[in-house]
Parts: sequence; C-alpha cells; structure tokens
Amino acid sequence: MIAISIAGFDPSGGAGILSDLKTFSALNVYGTAVITALTAQNVQRVSGIRPIETNFIEEQIDLILEDIPIIYGKTGMLYSKEIIRLVSRKISEYDLKMVVDPVMVAGSGGSLSKEGMASAIKKYLLKEALIVTPNVFEAELLSGVSIKNKVDAIEAAREIGEICNVVVTGGHLNGDNILFNGQISVMEGKLIESSNTHGSGCSFSAAVAAYMSKGIDMENSIKKADIFVKESIKHGHWGTLNQFWRNKD
Repeated sequence: MIAISIAGFDPSGGAGILSDLKTFSALNVYGTAVITALTAQNVQRVSGIRPIETNFIEEQIDLILEDIPIIYGKTGMLYSKEIIRLVSRKISEYDLKMVVDPVMVAGSGGSLSKEGMASAIKKYLLKEALIVTPNVFEAELLSGVSIKNKVDAIEAAREIGEICNVVVTGGHLNGDNILFNGQISVMEGKLIESSNTHGSGCSFSAAVAAYMSKGIDMENSIKKADIFVKESIKHGHWGTLNQFWRNKD
C-alpha cells in the first residue's frame, strides 16, 4: 500500500508532512510526500512561512506519480489560492482519491494561510476531494454556519456535503465526529484530556487515507483513524507508532 501527502513542513515533527509520514508508517503504508511550504514553528508558535513555488510543487507531484502508482492520499497546508488551484488540477489529472485536511490555522493559533483560503478550497479543492476533514473552526469557514453545538455541526456538514463528503471532527464536539456521505452519521466518542494534540488533525486525515489505501471503506476508515489519533493523544505519537508496529493492523 502506498499513499501521498501534499502538505507543509513542520520542523518540530508534530504536524504536517513529518506527522503524515509517521502515521503512514505506523499503519504499514509506504508514504510519499510533496512539500508545499516550509515553516518555522514549534508547538507554541509559528514565526515564519516560506511557500514553495507552484512550478516546483508541480514538478514534485509529476516525478512521484511518474514512478509510483498512487491512488490514495491527503492534502494538508496549501497556504495560497495559487497552490490550491495547482493541487486541485493535479488531483484531477492523476485521478487521485484524496482526503482534504483544510489547514488554515496552526494549533498554536498562528495563521498557516493567506486570506480567502476557505473560498478557494470550496471553489477548487473540494470538487476534487474524496472527503474533507475540518475541525469546528474550519467547518464554520467552509459552511458559513456558526457552530455552537452538535446540531449546528450537523447543519454545517450538510452544507459542505453539497460539494463533497465531510467529517467534522469532534475535538470541540465532546469527541463526536459528524459524518455526511449522503446521510448524516454521528460517530460518538469521548474527549481525552491532554495537551498532546499538536498535529492531531494531520494524523487523523493521514490515517483515514492510509486505511482507505488498504481497501477499508470510508466509514470504517474514519472510525479506525479516530482510534489511532486518540491513542496518539494518550500515549504520545512515538508511543503509538511503537504500539502499532508491534501489532500490525
């Protein structure tokens, strides 16, 4: 099994490309990666971002797909409308089945995108996506719905679901994930009290892509990805990697 991540580079290793590749490896999936932006950040703050030129992003994608047969993958931080348009076009060109993590703000609160990203993601990327995995904040931007509770999250999921499948992740919904893939499903869960949540959205979307690359259907991939991320939060990412390597899924 092989998957691709098209995302930004977090030098702390907790989020972005490095987190995605760790997740792929933990789930016994060979990971490839296209870097869209370099960041200077840690768990506490983002101090700088250097986007990669679109022609070089395209070259990375083309060279990987020229040599490796890839079907599934995920996108993360794309940073600009120009990068979104390019990645959307390449997804269509190579008929990739992509999980979209609509990264716009880091867990520390720092912006990871230019203005107008939500509208560009809706206009270009979601049309090419297999499923999008916003948190509550991202779901508000994509749907235009103010989310205060589970009922609001369901409304937002229906709105986004007019474009593509969506799971609104449950970090701010008492641990419940809201899936819309033609119909609403509330996947009940529990919150884990921990500060070890940096990159959890990256890990979740990467795990969904990894499980689907192994032939698991979307709903069960989401359920298994949720378990993986909660184990990561409880034990720390490396503890989870070691656990999953010992017990190959």
